[in-house]
Amino acid sequence: MRTNLYQFVILFLLALGLPTTVAAAEALKLVVLGDSLSAGYQLAPGEGFPSQLQKALSEKGYAIEVVNAGVSGDTSSGGLGRLDWSVGPDADAVIVELGANDMLRGIAPELTRENLTEIVSRLRERGVAVLVAGMLAQRNLGDEYAEAFDPIYADVAAAHDALLYPFFLEGVALNPELNLPDGMHPTGEGVSVIVQNMLPKVEELLKRAGSS
Repeated sequence: MRTNLYQFVILFLLALGLPTTVAAAEALKLVVLGDSLSAGYQLAPGEGFPSQLQKALSEKGYAIEVVNAGVSGDTSSGGLGRLDWSVGPDADAVIVELGANDMLRGIAPELTRENLTEIVSRLRERGVAVLVAGMLAQRNLGDEYAEAFDPIYADVAAAHDALLYPFFLEGVALNPELNLPDGMHPTGEGVSVIVQNMLPKVEELLKRAGSS
């Protein structure tokens, strides 16, 4: 819709003989709905995932506003409960990064699956482009838990025509140089690794959002 409107304005101005430079493409709004991993836990301003992603996309020429809707300690249930006010009607795209706290608290994977399914399905019903950022269960929780938890993200994305980034902490997890002393949350440098790894998939997300 946004692209069609922009094209209509250009054609209208051309028909009137007016310069088309007055019609600027409207910035897309990308919301990061997540927990402390994406919210920027204990990081300085500008070091968190939304800020670094905004900078990387802007440097590539995207007209984009990245909104930090991350809440430290949030579970998938918490994300679902605040979905409507965290992701407003003007959102074009959403990165869903939830479930790590479910896993750390040993919440039943079936509940995590239900919550993420509801979040993604409701966003897709609104016409919002979605990228699901996956998480992996810690192996000390046992094989049975991991076998139930790990496939959730791919299954939800496939069922609702959403994009998938399989593991949000790819290239950062278990690397002490890229994590805070707690061993779980990325440093600013760790976040930059995540952003660079995810950038191609985020660009694909924005293409979907821009053509919707």
